[in-house]
Parts: sequence; structure tokens; C-alpha cells
Amino acid sequence: MAKIINVVKGTHDILPQEVEQWHILEKNALEIFSRYGYKEIRTPIFEVTELFARGVGDTTDIVNKEMYTFEKSERSLTLRPENTAGVVRSYIENGMSRLSPPVKLWYKGPMFRYERPQKGRQRQFHQVGVEMFGVKEPAADAEVILMAVDYLKSLGLDDLEVEINSLGCPKCREEFKNNLKAVLKPEFDNLCEDCQKRYEKNPLRLLDCKVESCKAIFEKPEIQKVIQSDFICEECADHFAKLKSYLDTMQVKYTVNKLLVRGLDYYNRTVFEIKSNNLGSQNAVCGGGRYDSLVKNLGGEDTPAVGWAMGMERLNALLPVPELKKLNGYIVSNSPVEALELAQKLRKEGYRIEFDLSNKKFTKQLEKASKVADYALILGEDEIKAGKVSVKNLATSEQKTVSIEELRSIL
Repeated sequence: MAKIINVVKGTHDILPQEVEQWHILEKNALEIFSRYGYKEIRTPIFEVTELFARGVGDTTDIVNKEMYTFEKSERSLTLRPENTAGVVRSYIENGMSRLSPPVKLWYKGPMFRYERPQKGRQRQFHQVGVEMFGVKEPAADAEVILMAVDYLKSLGLDDLEVEINSLGCPKCREEFKNNLKAVLKPEFDNLCEDCQKRYEKNPLRLLDCKVESCKAIFEKPEIQKVIQSDFICEECADHFAKLKSYLDTMQVKYTVNKLLVRGLDYYNRTVFEIKSNNLGSQNAVCGGGRYDSLVKNLGGEDTPAVGWAMGMERLNALLPVPELKKLNGYIVSNSPVEALELAQKLRKEGYRIEFDLSNKKFTKQLEKASKVADYALILGEDEIKAGKVSVKNLATSEQKTVSIEELRSIL
């Protein structure tokens, strides 16, 4: 017997009994995002590697460790590890800057990162996300946060915590970086290997470290004093104050988390995460922020932008498994031709109908019907001669014989 080929580590099949939940995520995304004026965009699954090196940042773990990159015709290509860079590339390439702002786009689909698989984290995973281009005012930041909250609540995730922070602009952030490096210099040898690399290339990323020994260092009073300082300039502080005012007005509960920096290089000013306490454990389900320099960095015009992404596997893990929809009817008959004819007639009218393609015994067919359908539609010799159908309610066992026209009012 041939050797069985298994799914690649870090990937998984989405089976028929699970797909209904994915449909809910996708249907609610289309419904909620459309209310806010967002249009769906679908970008390629792979792009030139340079897009992510320039867009995501060559100091990030994603670019340094996690990308699936391959050579084809002497060109380096990469499976997308995230989709903001791809959407920005499309925005520039397709001349969307000529559209009246804001340009509002949303997406869904698979992403790829080579990291250690664990619950809620796969090497092929799916994200749903939004990007808004052309508005620098904090009202845009507030709206995308509100939309994320609306979407999560539409899925039944009500126990939410919103964390926000301001990274400032490049100018005021530079002073903070220098102060952070100065206070951390005595601890340099105690930092993990990744943080030692980040120390020079991108000191802000130090605050995103998940290693316990590094987290303990950042809790020291002299280091906390720098982290908690109001380093942002007056213009950035005004932007952040207005964002908080908008959220207060809309009664969105939030906390300011000075350690929140996000893991990508392109963020500036507003960054945020939304956490869910459903099922008793806290999970970050949404992350995003403002990236006003990314469009210009990738060759476009200077364009403010803000957005977020959510991991769909993580969302699914927090949601109750929906009951599988049963068929409207299952045709029980030993006359495949008549069964097929009735099935097609009802399917064309929108009913979910199946019949036994193998022509098993009546008892076996009824047994199958009771598992998969609300009604058994019995087509025996007598029913066929009379041009009628016997309808059995599989919940109550009530049964009656009706015409095809009457059947429609029952299903």
C-alpha cells in the first residue's frame, strides 16, 4: 500500500463541518465593512521580496526569520506574510491616489510565516483586515477602531479590551529611542540575542519582546521612568488627545499601554490592540495603527494611512461552534429518475435537497434523512402515480401526503 501523504506541518485543512463558522466571519466582514464604505480588494498571494523588506522592515522578525522566499527566473519572490504592504503596492500601482479620499479597502485571505506552530498560530494562517488612505486626522484612527469593535461584537465577542498608544512621529521618536538606549546600556549583556540586535537597529522593538528575562529588565524603575515619559511632540500629543476624546464620546473603553509598539517598522503615532476575554482567557484578536510614511517609502505620494488586521483562526477559536444547517428535505425513493426530477425542481427554487444516489433500501434512506434533513420527502409507487409526495417531519414524526405545490409551503 502506498505511503499516506499528510498535510504539511503548520498548515491545516478547513473541513466541511468547520466552514460554516468561516462563512460567518466572511459574511459579517462584508456586511459591517460595507456600512463604513469599505470595498474589498484581493491581492496576489506572492509578491516580490523587496516589497516586504522595504514595507514591513528589514529589522523585523518577519523579514529576518519568517518569510517563505523562493527564486524563480532569477527573481526573489515571497509568499505574503501580511497584507498591508501588498495593499499599499496596489494602491500606488493602480493610481488610487487620484480617487477622492478617503480610499477605504478591506481584504481577507491566507498569509504565510515560518514560525513554531501552536494553538491559534499556524504557518499558513488567514487574516481579515482594513486599510484607509488619505486622512491624517485622528477621526480616521477612531473610526477604524470603532469598526473593529463593531465587527467583533457582531460575532458575539462582547468582553473586549482596547489598548492604545502613540509612537509619535519620526522626529520626536528619535529622542525617545536615544533615551531608551541610554538607560538600557548597562543591561545590554542581559538582553536576549534578538533584543541585542534590535538595540541598534530598532530600539522601540525592544518593548515588544516576549522573553521573560527582558520583560523583567523593562520593569525596573529607572527604565519604566523612560518608558512612561511623555516623549511625543505637541502635534503628536494633540493627535493622541483627540483620538482619546473620540473614543470617550463613542463610549469605547480603552487603556493607554506605553509598552504597546506593534511588531512592524512602518507604524507611527497611533497603535492599538483589541483583546477578547471570551472563554475566560485573554487573547489579542486585532492589531493595527497608523503608517503615514509607508506609501511614500514604497514609491507613492506622501499619503497618511491607518488600518488593522485580525487572525481568523484566533477568532474561530473564541467562537462557539455553530450548528450545521440541515437540508430542507431528503428524498426517500426507489425511483432515482423521479427523485432526481423532484430534487432539481426544488433546488432551482432555492431549497437544499438531497436524495440517495445509491438507491439503498427505504429503511436506510429514512435513517440517513433523520440525520441530515428537517423533512423526509417520500416518493413511493403510490405517490408517483398520484403526482404527490408524503412529507415526514423528522422532529415530530408527523406525516402527510401533499401535492408538489403544497410541499413548498411546508419546507
